[in-house]
Amino acid sequence: MMYADAIAEVYDLVYQGKGKDYAAEAEELAALARARRPGARTLLDVACGTGLHLRHLAGLFDDVGGVELAPDMLSIAQQRNPGAALHLGDMRTFDLGHRYDVITCMFSSVGHLETTAELDATLARFAAHLSPGGVAIVEPWWFPETFTPGYVGASLLEVDGRTISRVSHSVRAGGATRITVHYLVASADGGIRHFDESHLITLFERADYERAFARAGFTTEYLTPGPSGRGLFVGVHR
Repeated sequence: MMYADAIAEVYDLVYQGKGKDYAAEAEELAALARARRPGARTLLDVACGTGLHLRHLAGLFDDVGGVELAPDMLSIAQQRNPGAALHLGDMRTFDLGHRYDVITCMFSSVGHLETTAELDATLARFAAHLSPGGVAIVEPWWFPETFTPGYVGASLLEVDGRTISRVSHSVRAGGATRITVHYLVASADGGIRHFDESHLITLFERADYERAFARAGFTTEYLTPGPSGRGLFVGVHR
């Protein structure tokens, strides 16, 4: 198994082991969207990852699609959602030639953008792929004032004959979070494997998100707590 593929597989298991309820989150997203656009039938999940949200959203919408930048993640999403139109693409530049009633972007994926110009470009792409009155729901990363420097996260689970340990450490790096993650995966036949990854996630201000939504033609609300405690931006395209 390639290194990136192994990370993608473990990523899924860890979040499910921590009790992340993808089905409940999908229902919440559908409810938020339909409260603002009754009768919404189509949905695009941008930065869809391994497609666990999409698997449940597919039962709530007539037509779902996804965009993902990482080929290893996209491969798993395609296996999990064989009926969905899934595309390899960048949230800043994707162009599918198709409009949707709802666009979602979860797991703080927008935090991987580096500048407010990239945030503006991303929201402009969302607007270009929404039908009139369409809804965009974005889960942000922490704001500068809500981020906890030095935060350590840890989880341990046993699943499918494997024991998986995940430990992360987050520090402030200028206007971003530097998060380092280490995984240990142990099994009877595979022994102990170690994986690590590091991410730089931008600490955009709340106002940065609100300006980007406004520039792209959205009327926006910020709702808390959201599925991970970081809130949700919900924008209706005018």
